[in-house]
Amino acid sequence: MTLRTVPTVTHCHALGSPLTHEYKKMKKIDFDHGSIFSNIIQTALPMLTAQILSLLYSIVDRIYIGRIPGEGTQALGAVGLCFPVILIVAAFTNMYGMGGGPLFSIELGRGNRKKAGELLNTALRLQVLTALILTGVCELTGSRLLLLFGATPAELPVTLSYLRIYMLGTVFHMISAGMGPFIVAQGYSVFSMASVAAGAVANLILDPILIFRFGMGVEGAAAATVISQFLAAGVTFFFLLGRKNEFPLTLGIALPYAGQIMGLGTAPFIMQITNSMVQIACNNVLMHFGGAAYVSIMTIVSSVRSILDTPVMAVAEGTSPIISYNYGARRPEKIRKAIKIMTLMALAYTSSMWLLVFVRPVWFVRIFSSDRVLMDQCARALHLYFYAFVFQTLQYSGQTVFKALNKREKAIFFSLLRKAVLVVPLTYALPCLLGMGTDGVFLAEPVSNVIGGTACFVTMLATVMPELKAMDSCPVSASHQLQGTCHKS
Repeated sequence: MTLRTVPTVTHCHALGSPLTHEYKKMKKIDFDHGSIFSNIIQTALPMLTAQILSLLYSIVDRIYIGRIPGEGTQALGAVGLCFPVILIVAAFTNMYGMGGGPLFSIELGRGNRKKAGELLNTALRLQVLTALILTGVCELTGSRLLLLFGATPAELPVTLSYLRIYMLGTVFHMISAGMGPFIVAQGYSVFSMASVAAGAVANLILDPILIFRFGMGVEGAAAATVISQFLAAGVTFFFLLGRKNEFPLTLGIALPYAGQIMGLGTAPFIMQITNSMVQIACNNVLMHFGGAAYVSIMTIVSSVRSILDTPVMAVAEGTSPIISYNYGARRPEKIRKAIKIMTLMALAYTSSMWLLVFVRPVWFVRIFSSDRVLMDQCARALHLYFYAFVFQTLQYSGQTVFKALNKREKAIFFSLLRKAVLVVPLTYALPCLLGMGTDGVFLAEPVSNVIGGTACFVTMLATVMPELKAMDSCPVSASHQLQGTCHKS
């Protein structure tokens, strides 16, 4: 039986408008009767489109910034110094979205709609409150943060002007990105994609106008992003206040559920926070061994990583609600099938991209810069950085399963292992202790991929598969679906 539709208290309709017309036509994904492969494709493809479009917020900025006459390379490095702050915002967004989304899906699978609605509303309030706090902190202490992250006094004015404008859109970004998993879990992945598309298209149009036509430079790039994020948040609220959202918005934060969301969301939060730590470490070490030019190279490498990670992340995040829903409904065979399909799809993709990076690295560098010297150095950096990209499949697959099944301790442990325990120490050790210089910074990533990815995936197989096997012999009724217990119907 498909998820029941319940009436909502608040509706938001502009009768006769094109958006409302398309909104009414959107169909939800049947997590009960649809095939696993079909559900993954139907969920992952819109999420892939959404994530690609979401990349445009930052990638398009970097493409245009890198081509500002006479100062592109320097400006690109300056914006790269803002990455740690941007990743911190993403960390909190992931905490509430990726932490609340699986819990929301599990409760839908169990038929507990009251708790599902409270989880959605609690996550929304947490996003808004956190966004306001982060914006205030960055506006007041931005210069000190940037100096801590490796900026020099010469780079500070450009970097700070970009950061202060960019942070004004934090609340809009956290709402549009953080509520996406809740929209997808209700079966409306296309609408989640539409909210991102609205902002991305606006950013694509506004960037060249503000950067070049009005001569605003990096400030224009930041302003374009803020306006675009505002539009994306508006489309998200159009869904949340409309008829298709089965869970009316309410006031207040349910503290017990806030703890559950943040508990499960700690793993994706740590992943992003440790990404910020890695970025800080890379900027500091590269500035010491290679100078500002290598910070620009790292900005390009990180941008390429964002592009290449997007499809495999879409497959993983598209599979997550399917695993969570069937876990709540106690359907172990469907969970196993979803894990297998997700892993094979991710493996095929990462293998193909690994080969492409090694054969044609310049294709990726040219997206961001036409500087010949920078291009040659960056090609080598890409070869080193993506040397073990295939092992990302193991990390993403294992982490997705742990998160989707609410295995928060394991999800947190393996988030910390790969970045905090492996990448950050290696970023300092390989260049400094082993004398590898800038090469050591880029080699820290593949070493961590092999060790961390393998450990995560093997642990997932060793712990989750026995639980699913036990679930095979433990049928339960819908009214007694409690995690970790077996109540015979």
